[in-house]
Parts: sequence; C-alpha cells; structure tokens
Amino acid sequence: MKIILNGAPREIADGMRVSELVEYLELLGQRFAIEVNAELVPRSRFAEHRLAVGDRVEIIQAVGGG
Repeated sequence: MKIILNGAPREIADGMRVSELVEYLELLGQRFAIEVNAELVPRSRFAEHRLAVGDRVEIIQAVGGG
C-alpha cells in the first residue's frame, strides 16, 4: 500500500503498524517522534497503530548539538 512518508510516496506492506515501520526503516534505538496525519503517535501506541492507504507519516528525528 502507498503512504506519504516525510513528503514522498512510499510503498509499504498492507496493514503495517507504526512499530513495524520503525523496524523497516531501521530506526530502533534512535530518538524520534512520529506523526500520522498531523497527530502525534505516542511510543506506547506504536504496536497498535495500523497505517492505512494514503496516511501522511512524518518522522522527526532529534539532533543533538552544541
């Protein structure tokens, strides 16, 4: 199925959960936040939040600096 990931079309498996997307994108262990259709998805809900065709997903990664 097709979603919009950070502004670009992306093909993913049907019914993929946010937690599975995180694994697929190899983001485990990194600091980031995920919004689906402009709503923040808490980490505690990653495993239950299923993505749907046309969802707009934004992944915002924390960048440290000084």
